[in-house]
Amino acid sequence: QVQLVESGGGLVQAGGSLRLSCAASGRTFNRNVMRWFRQAPGKEREFVADISWTGSTTTYADSVKGRFTISRDNAKNTVYLQMNSLQPEDTAVYYCTALTYWGLGTQVTVSS
Repeated sequence: QVQLVESGGGLVQAGGSLRLSCAASGRTFNRNVMRWFRQAPGKEREFVADISWTGSTTTYADSVKGRFTISRDNAKNTVYLQMNSLQPEDTAVYYCTALTYWGLGTQVTVSS
């Protein structure tokens, strides 16, 4: 069964940091690009970052560039999103995705 399970969300003050994790089943993780998206209340889901299978190529939305870092540990079938200098506008449910599969998301709330 294909599964993507996000964790690491929570409540943090502006300027703080969180590290999200996404554990994936082998079929979804193996040799696939992994992506993070987010959806804020009342807004459409938006792209945050992605990473190639080898980790050599990463892409970021302009809104998070320089603050967020995506990485992956292929031995653990896990992709991470290190989020620094968080701002209230980063408040959203964060989802990881691979191929056509999506996790259920993890809530990130940044207080001002």
